[in-house]
Amino acid sequence: MEYRKLGKAGVKVSAIGVGCNQFGGVVDQEGTKAIVNRALDLGINFFDTANVYSKGISEEYVGAALAGQWDKVVIATKGRHPMGEGPNDQGASRYHILNAVEASLRRLKTDHIDLYQIHEWDEATSIHEMMRALDDLVRAGKVRYIGASNFDAWQLCRSNDVAEMQGWEQFVTVQPHYHMLEREIERELVPYCAWAHIGILPYF
Repeated sequence: MEYRKLGKAGVKVSAIGVGCNQFGGVVDQEGTKAIVNRALDLGINFFDTANVYSKGISEEYVGAALAGQWDKVVIATKGRHPMGEGPNDQGASRYHILNAVEASLRRLKTDHIDLYQIHEWDEATSIHEMMRALDDLVRAGKVRYIGASNFDAWQLCRSNDVAEMQGWEQFVTVQPHYHMLEREIERELVPYCAWAHIGILPYF
């Protein structure tokens, strides 16, 4: 297996990762465990889930499958999308992010998340509030690295600029929609990430 740095972070992840969006939906608990264990046998150490996948069940299944094996993997999850009907059950506010991380930790049954990603840009929350909340989570040891998902180049750049000016943690990765028929990110996002040494985790 080939391993690459997670953006400008020092940790290394397998070039092929396991996307866990079907766990808890198409794939049941036993199927999840079988896929996870086979991936580990092949040298894959990167697993990417999100709280919204099957409304938390994916995280529960991944946590159960990785029990006792946390030292072998780099686990990534995300928060931002609605997890309830309340006005604060979504978004990138400090309120929602802190609650979402605590809930993800409980479902995963771990004391830390290796890569925590904001699942989508939230125009209702200031960049300062979002980045400060993420920095606090890293300083508290609950999150090791932070990333973004579905951010435009300017959103990613501005977020990291604010964090750099304040001395806060910066996004080390971005997760965009990217494949041979979906290449929009090559216009601005890819060049910016290459310049800033931000890792790209393509989905689909």
